[in-house]
Amino acid sequence: MNSNEREHASLEEAGQGNGAGAGLLFHRPAKKTQLINPVVLAYVGDSVFELLVRQYLVSLPNHKSHHLHKEATKIVSAKAQRKLLEKWQPMLTEEEADIARRGRNTKSGAPPKNADPADYRQATALECLVGYLYYEGRIERLHELFEAAVAPQPEDHQEEKEGQA
Repeated sequence: MNSNEREHASLEEAGQGNGAGAGLLFHRPAKKTQLINPVVLAYVGDSVFELLVRQYLVSLPNHKSHHLHKEATKIVSAKAQRKLLEKWQPMLTEEEADIARRGRNTKSGAPPKNADPADYRQATALECLVGYLYYEGRIERLHELFEAAVAPQPEDHQEEKEGQA
Protein backbone atom coordinates (compact mmCIF):
# COMPACT_ATOMS: atom_id res chain seq x y z
CA MET A 1 0.00 0.00 0.00
CA ASN A 2 1.53 3.36 -1.03
CA SER A 3 1.39 6.51 1.14
CA ASN A 4 -1.66 7.94 -0.69
CA GLU A 5 -3.59 4.71 -0.19
CA ARG A 6 -2.60 4.62 3.52
CA GLU A 7 -3.69 8.24 3.98
CA HIS A 8 -7.01 7.56 2.21
CA ALA A 9 -7.58 4.44 4.32
CA SER A 10 -6.88 6.31 7.56
CA LEU A 11 -9.26 9.10 6.48
CA GLU A 12 -11.97 6.55 5.77
CA GLU A 13 -11.46 5.04 9.23
CA ALA A 14 -11.71 8.52 10.77
CA GLY A 15 -14.95 9.15 8.87
CA GLN A 16 -13.42 11.80 6.63
CA GLY A 17 -13.25 10.08 3.29
CA ASN A 18 -15.81 10.37 0.52
CA GLY A 19 -18.08 7.72 2.03
CA ALA A 20 -20.74 7.75 4.71
CA GLY A 21 -19.91 9.67 7.87
CA ALA A 22 -17.74 12.14 5.98
CA GLY A 23 -19.54 15.16 7.40
CA LEU A 24 -19.14 18.15 5.15
CA LEU A 25 -15.73 17.13 3.83
CA PHE A 26 -16.63 15.64 0.45
CA HIS A 27 -13.41 16.45 -1.39
CA ARG A 28 -9.99 16.04 0.17
CA PRO A 29 -7.34 18.57 -0.89
CA ALA A 30 -4.84 17.40 -3.50
CA LYS A 31 -1.92 18.12 -1.13
CA LYS A 32 -1.15 17.23 2.47
CA THR A 33 -2.51 19.90 4.76
CA GLN A 34 0.99 21.01 5.82
CA LEU A 35 1.81 21.77 2.16
CA ILE A 36 -1.27 23.85 1.39
CA ASN A 37 -0.65 27.58 0.96
CA PRO A 38 -1.75 29.44 4.13
CA VAL A 39 -3.95 31.73 2.01
CA VAL A 40 -5.82 28.66 0.76
CA LEU A 41 -6.20 27.34 4.32
CA ALA A 42 -7.54 30.75 5.33
CA TYR A 43 -9.94 30.70 2.37
CA VAL A 44 -11.47 27.44 3.64
CA GLY A 45 -11.10 28.47 7.30
CA ASP A 46 -13.14 31.61 6.64
CA SER A 47 -16.07 29.48 5.49
CA VAL A 48 -15.73 26.95 8.31
CA PHE A 49 -15.55 29.74 10.90
CA GLU A 50 -18.59 31.44 9.39
CA LEU A 51 -20.51 28.16 9.57
CA LEU A 52 -19.54 27.68 13.24
CA VAL A 53 -20.71 31.22 14.00
CA ARG A 54 -24.01 30.73 12.18
CA GLN A 55 -24.67 27.42 13.92
CA TYR A 56 -23.96 29.05 17.27
CA LEU A 57 -26.26 31.98 16.57
CA VAL A 58 -29.11 29.71 15.45
CA SER A 59 -28.71 27.81 18.74
CA LEU A 60 -29.68 31.02 20.57
CA PRO A 61 -33.30 32.16 21.03
CA ASN A 62 -33.50 35.17 18.67
CA HIS A 63 -33.79 34.02 15.04
CA LYS A 64 -34.69 37.28 13.34
CA SER A 65 -32.53 37.52 10.23
CA HIS A 66 -31.42 41.09 10.92
CA HIS A 67 -30.38 40.14 14.46
CA LEU A 68 -28.51 37.04 13.23
CA HIS A 69 -26.62 39.09 10.65
CA LYS A 70 -25.79 41.85 13.13
CA GLU A 71 -24.48 39.37 15.70
CA ALA A 72 -22.49 37.40 13.09
CA THR A 73 -20.70 40.52 11.88
CA LYS A 74 -19.62 41.22 15.47
CA ILE A 75 -17.81 37.86 15.53
CA VAL A 76 -16.45 37.52 12.00
CA SER A 77 -14.97 41.01 11.58
CA ALA A 78 -11.19 41.30 11.31
CA LYS A 79 -11.04 43.16 14.63
CA ALA A 80 -13.15 40.53 16.42
CA GLN A 81 -11.08 37.70 14.93
CA ARG A 82 -7.86 39.41 16.07
CA LYS A 83 -9.23 39.61 19.62
CA LEU A 84 -10.33 36.00 19.42
CA LEU A 85 -6.90 34.81 18.26
CA GLU A 86 -5.35 36.69 21.20
CA LYS A 87 -7.76 34.83 23.50
CA TRP A 88 -6.84 31.49 21.89
CA GLN A 89 -3.07 32.12 21.95
CA PRO A 90 -2.42 30.59 25.41
CA MET A 91 -4.52 27.56 24.46
CA LEU A 92 -2.68 26.76 21.21
CA THR A 93 -0.24 23.92 20.84
CA GLU A 94 3.16 24.67 19.33
CA GLU A 95 1.97 23.21 16.01
CA GLU A 96 -1.20 25.34 16.02
CA ALA A 97 0.73 28.49 16.93
CA ASP A 98 3.11 27.78 14.03
CA ILE A 99 0.19 27.42 11.60
CA ALA A 100 -1.29 30.70 12.86
CA ARG A 101 2.11 32.39 12.43
CA ARG A 102 2.31 31.11 8.86
CA GLY A 103 -1.15 32.52 8.19
CA ARG A 104 -0.30 35.87 9.76
CA ASN A 105 2.96 36.25 7.84
CA THR A 106 1.67 35.24 4.42
CA LYS A 107 0.92 37.76 1.69
CA SER A 108 -2.82 37.64 1.24
CA GLY A 109 -3.49 40.73 -0.81
CA ALA A 110 -4.78 44.11 0.26
CA PRO A 111 -7.03 44.20 3.32
CA PRO A 112 -10.57 45.52 2.90
CA LYS A 113 -10.87 49.29 3.15
CA ASN A 114 -12.67 49.12 6.49
CA ALA A 115 -10.12 46.76 8.13
CA ASP A 116 -6.91 47.68 9.90
CA PRO A 117 -4.00 45.84 8.16
CA ALA A 118 -2.74 44.39 11.46
CA ASP A 119 -6.23 43.14 12.35
CA TYR A 120 -6.58 41.67 8.87
CA ARG A 121 -3.30 39.73 9.18
CA GLN A 122 -4.39 38.32 12.55
CA ALA A 123 -7.81 37.42 11.14
CA THR A 124 -6.05 35.60 8.29
CA ALA A 125 -3.99 33.76 10.91
CA LEU A 126 -7.14 32.64 12.72
CA GLU A 127 -8.80 31.54 9.48
CA CYS A 128 -5.65 29.67 8.43
CA LEU A 129 -5.66 27.79 11.73
CA VAL A 130 -9.37 26.96 11.39
CA GLY A 131 -8.83 25.71 7.83
CA TYR A 132 -5.86 23.63 8.94
CA LEU A 133 -7.76 22.01 11.82
CA TYR A 134 -10.71 21.34 9.53
CA TYR A 135 -8.61 19.61 6.88
CA GLU A 136 -6.72 17.67 9.54
CA GLY A 137 -10.06 16.35 10.79
CA ARG A 138 -9.57 17.89 14.24
CA ILE A 139 -13.20 18.82 14.61
CA GLU A 140 -13.27 18.30 18.39
CA ARG A 141 -10.38 20.76 18.69
CA LEU A 142 -12.29 23.25 16.55
CA HIS A 143 -15.29 22.85 18.84
CA GLU A 144 -13.10 23.33 21.92
CA LEU A 145 -11.59 26.55 20.55
CA PHE A 146 -14.96 27.83 19.37
CA GLU A 147 -16.54 27.15 22.77
CA ALA A 148 -13.78 29.29 24.30
CA ALA A 149 -14.60 31.94 21.71
CA VAL A 150 -18.24 32.26 22.70
CA ALA A 151 -17.82 31.75 26.44
CA PRO A 152 -18.95 34.84 28.38
CA GLN A 153 -16.09 37.11 29.45
CA PRO A 154 -15.89 39.12 32.69
CA GLU A 155 -15.86 42.34 30.63
CA ASP A 156 -19.16 41.22 29.01
CA HIS A 157 -20.83 41.25 32.43
CA GLN A 158 -19.31 44.67 33.19
CA GLU A 159 -20.75 46.10 29.95
CA GLU A 160 -24.19 44.66 30.84
CA LYS A 161 -24.09 46.32 34.28
CA GLU A 162 -23.03 49.65 32.76
CA GLY A 163 -25.85 49.39 30.19
CA GLN A 164 -28.41 48.87 32.95
CA ALA A 165 -27.26 51.87 35.02
